[in-house]
Amino acid sequence: MSVVAEKTRAKRKVRPAGRVASVRSGLTAWLSRPLADFHLLLAVFGMLTVLGLVMVLSASAPGQVASGVSAYSVFQKQLIYVCVGAVLFWIVLRFPLRRLRHLSTAAMGIGVVLLALVLTPLGDVRGGAKSWFTLGPISFQPIEAVKLALALWGAHVLVTKRALLSQYRHLLVPVVPVAMLVFALVMLQPDLGGTITLGVVLISLLWFVGAPMRLFGVIAAGAVAGAVVLAIGATYRLQRVTSFLNPEADPDGAGHQARQAMFALAEGGLFGKGLARGSSQWRYLPNVESDFIFAVIGEELGFVGCALVLALFGTLAWVGLRVASRNTDPWIRIVAATLTVWLVAQAAINIGYVVKLLPVTGLTLPMISSGGTSIVITMIVFGILANCARHEPEAVAALRSLGPGRVGGLLKLPAPEAYKPAPKRKPVRPSTPPRAPGRNRTAQLPVMDERRMAGRSAPPSEYRRRETRRVNQSRAELGRSTRGRGRYN
Repeated sequence: MSVVAEKTRAKRKVRPAGRVASVRSGLTAWLSRPLADFHLLLAVFGMLTVLGLVMVLSASAPGQVASGVSAYSVFQKQLIYVCVGAVLFWIVLRFPLRRLRHLSTAAMGIGVVLLALVLTPLGDVRGGAKSWFTLGPISFQPIEAVKLALALWGAHVLVTKRALLSQYRHLLVPVVPVAMLVFALVMLQPDLGGTITLGVVLISLLWFVGAPMRLFGVIAAGAVAGAVVLAIGATYRLQRVTSFLNPEADPDGAGHQARQAMFALAEGGLFGKGLARGSSQWRYLPNVESDFIFAVIGEELGFVGCALVLALFGTLAWVGLRVASRNTDPWIRIVAATLTVWLVAQAAINIGYVVKLLPVTGLTLPMISSGGTSIVITMIVFGILANCARHEPEAVAALRSLGPGRVGGLLKLPAPEAYKPAPKRKPVRPSTPPRAPGRNRTAQLPVMDERRMAGRSAPPSEYRRRETRRVNQSRAELGRSTRGRGRYN
């Protein structure tokens, strides 16, 4: 009996380990498939889109009802922008990446012009920043598009000059001066959150192109000095810093948002109160559907909902960097890595100031917060990342040999183009070969050089006669000199 009991216990102990190993092997096999990254990006994109729509409706409805407006007013606008972003996502997913790279220079120029025009009377002031264009019910914030343009154009310039990037003038010019111009235009609005994300894009470009570490030390010192100057130069920024360091100093003023966000997270517990059952959106927490929507997730969905959001953005970071590492096109590698770091860093900053790890900066949570321009540009970024995933070498081979597959056929996606590196330029041959030391110049000149010296008007037979005559003269001179030496010696 004891032997049988020991065998059953051993089987029970082996089963969980065997299940874990089988799950691990199955997951490894699935991730090794050619289109695994593409499908993972689509899954993360779909889950963030649905979660964002649900949370915008839950966070905005009570406040709209209290204001005497329809409970679905904010949700309807967000749904319209999501539909527009979905169409642009599909267009970018079908768009050839080579053409997108060629259009990046024009996009960057248009973006700089729009940032300059928004400071004129054409721009509209919202939230204390003159950073919007308003055309009737449609509003547009150009800084969101400029972030994307800087990532695409900066990668294009750095890849084009990659053979010269060991020199600082080629590494920094023209990407850094143009970025500094954009920073200046954004800070004139002023928009500190936009400047921070632009800095993330610039640093990512320089990091993934292989800039030396001493350059990042200089950038970090300059960023700290600039942050101190900006904080001292504006009263509201200084209040944000002081409220972050001591939130209890002004609980009903500068520290109000941070305190209310912590209360909302604390009341959520493990599983939350349930959708639309939270109390923070009843005007207890300002900007609840945009800047502080993560607090609503913590209150209504609890720790499980917050962990789901963190898991989705963690998966995005892993898949995006995996796409960058598996591509062979250097432009796609830099673009995929830079766009991934941009989205994940913006999410980390938003979540960081909600949980009081960072000062409040006003950045939205990508794909979840309410905001028309933000959601549209973010969906375009996801389209570019998914397009980059389809251009992995294994994915290109599979799509060209086996067809588009179920998802590609449903979306009617064309077959991606294989990466072809630019041909290396051959060195130009010199027109006249170098002379060997100690030899007669006439003997080493080729026939073409002699013809060129003689003139184009003489017939070829004349060239041969002149060549023969000169060779005979040189031989005769050589014979005289030899006989002369023998006679006198």
